[in-house]
Amino acid sequence: MEYTIKKVGLKDLDTTAALFNLYRIFYRQADDYQKCKAFIQERLNNEQSHIFVLYAGAHAVGFVQLFKLYHYIKLQKQWLLSDLFVHPDYRGNGFSVALIDRAKQWCDETGACGLMLETEKTNAIGNKLYPRCGFEYDGNHNYYYWWK
Repeated sequence: MEYTIKKVGLKDLDTTAALFNLYRIFYRQADDYQKCKAFIQERLNNEQSHIFVLYAGAHAVGFVQLFKLYHYIKLQKQWLLSDLFVHPDYRGNGFSVALIDRAKQWCDETGACGLMLETEKTNAIGNKLYPRCGFEYDGNHNYYYWWK
């Protein structure tokens, strides 16, 4: 299946927000398109993230969202692959790999040392996909959260 990947801006807000809403639903969050739209709009307005949307023909079917981080060992910029989603109807076509490859290309374009990501232990799809795409599992660190 032919596809294109486009770096999105505010003119792509509705399409991107719809995909982001579906992504959150996948992670058992409430359907809330308006909140998703406001969240994406704020990220784009403030240049806080970079989002690439994959189009299969004329249909937006997946995206990857990257946030800038800095690596304490390499002393370089890196990108957090925060969000990756392909609509269930379009899975199995290599679109997730294509989006990851685009994120790797973004590292080259921006002089970053690499990508990092985290996913739920229960995300069977992602936990098979990421090693296949060259990511190494980091069993040396624990991730902790503090929520306000």
